[in-house]
Amino acid sequence: MRLVRYGRPGKEKPGLFDEEGRLRDLSAIIDDIDGATLGDKALRKLAKLDWKTLPLVRGNPRLGVPVKGVGKFIGIGMNYADHAAETGAPVPAEPVFFTKAISCLSGPDDPVQLPKGSKKTDWEVELGVVIGTRAQYVSEEDALKFVAGYCVVNDVSERAFQFEMGSQWDKGKGCDTFGPVGPFLVTRDDVFDVQDLDLYLELNGKRMQSGNTSNMVFTVAHIVSYVSRFMTLEPGDIITTGTPPGVGMGRSPQRFLKKGDKLRLGIAGLGEQQQQEVVGFAK
Repeated sequence: MRLVRYGRPGKEKPGLFDEEGRLRDLSAIIDDIDGATLGDKALRKLAKLDWKTLPLVRGNPRLGVPVKGVGKFIGIGMNYADHAAETGAPVPAEPVFFTKAISCLSGPDDPVQLPKGSKKTDWEVELGVVIGTRAQYVSEEDALKFVAGYCVVNDVSERAFQFEMGSQWDKGKGCDTFGPVGPFLVTRDDVFDVQDLDLYLELNGKRMQSGNTSNMVFTVAHIVSYVSRFMTLEPGDIITTGTPPGVGMGRSPQRFLKKGDKLRLGIAGLGEQQQQEVVGFAK
């Protein structure tokens, strides 16, 4: 299933895209797409629906974050060896993780806003993992059973804040609008091999990033298991799993986002984001 939330910010309704690519309303079936919806039993019940009986949604509404009530937004750093190389960092021996502020979450096509004082705001296409079942000290063998599904994430990052203002990556990761998620939450059963998905990102129509999840240093199963050792993962939590090479920081000369830029990024089978405008900080 391709689950979505659509509508104005803060007023989103639950929906799904049917097999013909049309948006249908789920609000008569469930209140929203949140932790209570993401367990295996609840998802199986949704999957049994006759989608043809669901109301079609007219027009082309805004899509929001496909999960309501995200409790934790965890990022994994340097999880592609070629990305680590382009930034001059060693390949980590264990997963590096950080937190992105929940307040940075935004819809997949919402504008990206440059924060005050930004000099080096960068892009990162990433595979997002949405937790469906409470996970605490889970084994790598069982880890994927705790996943509800997958989505596209742009891990927008301000590199000067991240690397030049002390040792805390979080400073450059959680600014407002730095977490576009979606368009869909694609349920686990509809992703044949999460370790064989193509990723891409374009800036103003030029391809900047290309990669495949097969090149991850640490697999999704390893990441979920590893993170669950240090914090309990709850339904609706999102883990974003690292980016392939081609970020602005790694280019020569370096290229960072500026007002008026347009981003287009996606993952095979998980949909595409189009941030049609990068905007300056609202005064």
